[in-house]
Amino acid sequence: MDEETRYESPFNSIPPVVLILVFAVIGVEGVLTLAGSGVLPQPGALGWRLDLVERFAVSPVVLDRVVSGADRSLDMLLRFVAYPFVHLGLTHAAFAAVMLLALGKFLGDAWSALSLIVLMLLATLAGAVAHGLFASHPQMPLVGAYPAIYGLIGGFTYVQWLRAGQDGGSRWLAFRLIGVLLGLQLVFGLMFGSIPHWQADVTGFVVGLVASPILGPGGWTHFLSRIRQR
Repeated sequence: MDEETRYESPFNSIPPVVLILVFAVIGVEGVLTLAGSGVLPQPGALGWRLDLVERFAVSPVVLDRVVSGADRSLDMLLRFVAYPFVHLGLTHAAFAAVMLLALGKFLGDAWSALSLIVLMLLATLAGAVAHGLFASHPQMPLVGAYPAIYGLIGGFTYVQWLRAGQDGGSRWLAFRLIGVLLGLQLVFGLMFGSIPHWQADVTGFVVGLVASPILGPGGWTHFLSRIRQR
């Protein structure tokens, strides 16, 4: 078999940091799904998902306790970076994993691993704060990787916005993906019911979009040069 026809894994072009996050999401969900189905014989396994949600979810009460100084323990602060690894079910986690892989592959072709980490971390933290400020119920939990994913969508939108300008197309078309996803989220929420966390997702997207000129290829210098050329 010659060099041209040699098989190449589709994972080769996905940044390792994204693969690690995806495997972490899948691994946690795999254990919780097996526990919830009764396959695992450990005592209390059926309640592991609820236990993790209660331990790692962010809610308005959690944010209030941290901001007020009532509880700034490591366990409380850990919630703001750990909640993306806990999901509400197999479908919730599977869709997150697929989106992480797709967006990570797209941005990973040009972005550094550090930029992707910072982008997702900023979106995760900002999404948690937004949920804590604007959720309709003080105990409403936020879990799942979606604020980080929407941060990546912000980066994707920025790249598409730049490409549209280079090709002479409409820059507004760069916002199609975020529009479609938010529309689907609304439809599924109305049809099947779900915990509303759109504030966290939109905030993650905005943070990703705003941070992309600095974190993307070329950084702030490249962004300023484009502005001066206009």
